[in-house]
Formats: sequence, structure tokens, C-alpha cells
Amino acid sequence: MLLSGKVAIVTGGNSGIGKSIALALAAEGANIVIDYIADPQATEDLEGQIVALGDKAIGVEADVSKVAELQKLVDTAVATFGRVDIMVNNAGIETRTSVLDTTEEQYEKVLEINLKSAFFGTQIAAKQMIKQGDGGRIVNITSVHEDWPMPGNTAYCLSKGGVRMLTRTAGVELGPHGITVVGVGPGAVATPINTATMNDPAAMKTLDAAIPIGRMAQPAEIGGVVAFLASDGASYLTATTVFVDGGIMHSSPGL
Repeated sequence: MLLSGKVAIVTGGNSGIGKSIALALAAEGANIVIDYIADPQATEDLEGQIVALGDKAIGVEADVSKVAELQKLVDTAVATFGRVDIMVNNAGIETRTSVLDTTEEQYEKVLEINLKSAFFGTQIAAKQMIKQGDGGRIVNITSVHEDWPMPGNTAYCLSKGGVRMLTRTAGVELGPHGITVVGVGPGAVATPINTATMNDPAAMKTLDAAIPIGRMAQPAEIGGVVAFLASDGASYLTATTVFVDGGIMHSSPGL
């Protein structure tokens, strides 16, 4: 197992991509702290799945837009498992609103959950890793939209662009401490955030045609990449983003 004995925190970890990341890390031997803000039953069910894999898990209800709650996640990991080796900043939301109609409240909520949580999650986890003295892995779940505009979803794109520069700058700053910081940029993934698209056959046909591989990703395909990045196999990879997008950022109408 690639992560035997390691301890990982996954924010937004009881559904969608976060759940698949938690399971992928556990499948490689890591013990998991599952952050959630809703649906405690889903968290309990996921804990059971992780235990069935032979690992340990604990769910922690924490609002990652608040620094004190992020500190609670790290403190719980240390109190329960003794350390933190892997921090996955995964929690995220979107409003699907444009620059012209995004409200101040929507803007603040998206930036706090998507960017502020990743910044302070990185900071707090890195301080613990430095205290432990043997490095660590920080993985920021970003999006193709850290680089690729999505008209009508401006605050989301802005937040992910911020995560791009957080990943690069923190990766440079934390390298001397043996801590790597890598982004994972999914394209279209079959998760609840894309339910409206998946329920619209015409929209799905258009989307699939734009993806060179010809389909949306399954969440487990993102989880597998994160598990690799958390392992020693990715020890020389930092301050960059790995795009897991089926080639959609490079698709062309053939003109």
C-alpha cells in the first residue's frame, strides 16, 4: 500500500469527489479525517466503508470557511491519530452567476469556501507538518477553471484562479520543509454539482462531444490521482496543477 500508516484530512469529504478521494486514500492504507457540513449519515456510512478497508476514520463537522474550524480538523487528526501527513483541500461550491449578477453575499460565500479554506487549510496543516519534522503532502482540488474561463460562473473561476496561485506560491515556500503542494484540476465529473447537466440529454451530448475521451469523469478517477500525488511516487512534484479533464481544455472544433 502506498500510504500505509499515513493520516489524511479531506475537506468536503462525505460526498462527490471528496468521498472518492477519502476512499482512494484509505484503499492505499491511510487513516482518514472526514470533514463535513451536512448529512451526518453519509459521513457515518463512509466511515464504515473505510473501516471495511482495514483503516480508521473519524467524521468531523466543521465549516471550513472559518479558520477555527479548520484548526479543529487538524487538532482532531492529531488527537485521534497522532499526526497529519496529507491535507486535501477539496470543499467547494459554485453559484453559476455572471460578473453582472453575482451578489456580494454569493461572492463572499464562494471565495470563503473555495479559496479562504484552501489558504488556511494549507497554512494550518503545514504548521503541523513542520512541527512533526518529516514533511507532508498538500493537495488542492481546483478545476480546469483555474485557467479556463467559464462565462456565467465568474466567482467560481476567480476562486479557482486564486487556488492556482496558492498552490504555486505555497509550493515554493514550503518546499524547504519537505512539504509538497499540488493542485488537481478536474474537468466535468459525474457528481451532484453537475446533476442539472446530467439530467439534460441535449446538454450531455454537447458536453461529451467536447471531451476528447468522450465522457465525463467518474469521481474515482479523480480520487486515484490524488492518492498517487499523496504518495512517495509524486515526491518531486510540487507548485503545479495536474489537470484530469479528459482533454477538454485542448479540444478543438477543427478550424
